[in-house]
Formats: sequence, C-alpha cells, structure tokens
Amino acid sequence: MSGQGQRLNVVPTVTVLGVVKARLVGATRGHALLKKKSDALTVQFRQILKKIVSTKESMGDTMKASSFALTEAKYVAGENIKHTILENVQTATLKVRSRQENVAGVKLPKFNYFHEGETKNDLTGLARGGQQVQACRAAYVKAIEVLVELASLQTSFMTLDAAIKTTNRRVNALENVVKPRLENTITYIKGELDELEREDFFRLKKIQGFKKREIERQLASAKQFAEDQVAEKVSLQKGISLKSAHNMLSASEKDEDIIF
Repeated sequence: MSGQGQRLNVVPTVTVLGVVKARLVGATRGHALLKKKSDALTVQFRQILKKIVSTKESMGDTMKASSFALTEAKYVAGENIKHTILENVQTATLKVRSRQENVAGVKLPKFNYFHEGETKNDLTGLARGGQQVQACRAAYVKAIEVLVELASLQTSFMTLDAAIKTTNRRVNALENVVKPRLENTITYIKGELDELEREDFFRLKKIQGFKKREIERQLASAKQFAEDQVAEKVSLQKGISLKSAHNMLSASEKDEDIIF
C-alpha cells in the first residue's frame, strides 16, 4: 500500500494521540464526501456527454438544412439579397445570456438564447424570393439555437472534466497518503505508549520488591531486638547481665601486647 511506513513526526503522548485520531476521523469523512462528489460529477459528466453526441448529430442536419435554405434564397432572390438584408438589420434580435448552475459544488456555465425586439425584415425580398428568405432566416435561427446549446454543453463538459480530475486527485491523496500516514502515526504512538506503560509497570514492581525487602528487614531487626530484650530481662532476673558477660568475654579474649 502506498504510504506504508510513513508517519508524522510527533511526540508520542495521549494528547497527540487524540489529536491524530480526530484528524483521521476528519480525513475519513472528507474522503467519503469527496468520493460522493466525484460520483455525482461523473454521472453529470456522462449525461452531458450523451447530450453532446445527440446535439452534434442534430447539428449536422440543421447546418445542412440552413446552408441549403441559403442557397435557395440566393437562387431565387439573387446575389444582392445579402446587402438588402444588412441594410434592414440594425440590431440583433437573437441574443445569448450566460448563467451558472451549481452541481455538487462545481459552478457550470450555461448559455441561453433569447429574442429581443422585433424583426424589421418582413418586407425583405418582397419583389422576389421573400418566402425563401424567411425560410432561410428561420433555418439559421434554429442553427444558432443548436450552436448555443452545444457551446453550453461543451463548456460544461470541459469544466466538469477539470473538476473531476481535481476531485479524483484529492480522493487518491486522502486514500493513499493522508489516511495511511495518520494510521501509521496512531500505531506508532500506541506502541510507544504501551512500551512506556510496560516500563512503568516494571519500575513499580522493582519499587514494590525493594519496599517489601526493606519491610522484612525491619521486621527481622525488630524481632531480634525484642528477643534480645527478653533474654536481657531473663538474665537480670538470674543476676547475670548479658552485656557484662559479653564485656568480660571480650576482655578475656584480648591478648597482651608483646614487646620485642
């Protein structure tokens, strides 16, 4: 597993163990949330991909129909129809506005088309080809609508792609680096705390053994003192002092000094 053997450089204490455990809980919760976010973005990504495929397929037919309508209008109304239309058009009636849509915390740009104002080219091509001109205009309006929708889908597709890559990198970092490092740190701290606990237990046993031996020695000394007191009392009752007897024995055993 990636991250094996890595840990944080911390002091092995109970307080630090609690802090690292809290960090591990937060990392686990964050990993779960990011995983859910990645799944939601992936689902949206696939839906947008399907819409892009279908929109591109319909765009081919739409562009073909609009180009054919333009050819018909030029054939019927003549080549000068372009200048006539430009003279009658002052401002665009089909406009595009942008907005943002929030998907799992990711803001996706959306483009919407809308009509503003009235068309003033109703009399364009009145002499000839008016019907073909209006049909050409309708065909190109439909083509613009498809292109706006495709642009919105393509922009959302690219934004989602970048967001999914970023989210997956974060998920992998939490799963393969952060969480193993915190787990290794917790294992290290627990091992050190267990070792300290064993050392304290051994030290307490040694202290208890020393105290027990000291108490036994004191009890033995007290018992010996009590026996000596009893023996002294008995000897006094018989008229003999044990201390005097010991002094006499020690004096008689002492040799005289020899002078050469």
